[in-house]
Amino acid sequence: MLDNTLVEPEQAESKQTPPPPRSSGFRFVMFLVFALAACALAFLIYNGITARVRAESTLKQETGQMAIPTVSIVHPKLSDAAEEIVLPGNIQAFTDSPIYARTNGYLKKWYVDIGARVKAGQPLADIETPEIDQQLQQVRADLATAKANLALAQSTATRYQFLLKTDSVSQQETDDKIGDLNAKKAIVDSAEATVRRLEQTQGFQKLYAPFDGVITARNTDIGALIDSGANSPGKELFHEASTGTLRVFVNVPQVYSHAARVGSTADLTFNEFPGRRFRGTLSRTTEAIDPASRTLLTEIEVNNATGELFPGAYTSVHLKLPSKVRALTVPVNTLLFRSEGLRVAVVRNGHAQLVPFTMGRDFGSEVEVVNGLHPADAVIVNPADSLTTGMEVHAASGGAE
Repeated sequence: MLDNTLVEPEQAESKQTPPPPRSSGFRFVMFLVFALAACALAFLIYNGITARVRAESTLKQETGQMAIPTVSIVHPKLSDAAEEIVLPGNIQAFTDSPIYARTNGYLKKWYVDIGARVKAGQPLADIETPEIDQQLQQVRADLATAKANLALAQSTATRYQFLLKTDSVSQQETDDKIGDLNAKKAIVDSAEATVRRLEQTQGFQKLYAPFDGVITARNTDIGALIDSGANSPGKELFHEASTGTLRVFVNVPQVYSHAARVGSTADLTFNEFPGRRFRGTLSRTTEAIDPASRTLLTEIEVNNATGELFPGAYTSVHLKLPSKVRALTVPVNTLLFRSEGLRVAVVRNGHAQLVPFTMGRDFGSEVEVVNGLHPADAVIVNPADSLTTGMEVHAASGGAE
């Protein structure tokens, strides 16, 4: 038992000796470390909060910017000092003629078909006329008989006139012979006229082109019966049109009738020639208003030396009429149809404004502005139906024209 309670002298001394006290420098270092740690933590917390606040502010700003609609704009165009009206026109050949036969018979041969360009006097067809040939032979024989009778009557009358001088014949007999001579002369003249008529009729065996042009129809063929139309309406054999110069007939409304003057120019446009215009000259008018349509019939001549244009075609005629003021035009996709009337949206000081205006003529893709807009106005293209006055908008850069 005594052995367990014994403690070595060195161990007992170490347990009874207290630890030495810490210095003041060590405490300062520890305080500094804790202070720096607290500052770092505070900085991290502040930096995180600031970043979140900045992100929220940026998001709000971007959201606000995105909420502002972006629009494309155009500026009204200033039109020329000459007004232009577009009217429908009908094209016709300058000369258009059906060709009929002037004799009876059968078609022997034709020389031209549709689309053939012919010159004046060029043969078109031959006609066989057996009946006319026989009639001509008969009247020539009758003419020969009449001339023989005339020669006999002439000699008889001469003889009676000589005998009358010696009172060998009476005056009455002489007068009878002279009357018979005159009758024979009339018979010869009639027979000669009949021969000339049949010869001219026989000359119609050949059909000729009456003018330079193009054959637009052939209504006969070899062996067809030809009737000159003496007993029934004749049949048109060919149809020819002169297309070197074309006539365009336009009905000009009464309001523009005095401006449609002879000598003014007009442009023709066709769907088959997009982007092209053919120049014509106003050649004549009826100088009278049609009471049914209240329009002035106007004729425009167009040179068609190339043959690109066809008679019977439809065209849009652009007539330029003088105007004292230059008008504005805007595209049709800038118009807004509201219950209060026609409007266009313009951008002013970054905000949209619905502006009323008065529309003039409709040119299809554009409309004329009579009043309500200025050339410097920025007009919104394809405005949304939800667009209202005062709404903030952003004009797309480069959208103005």
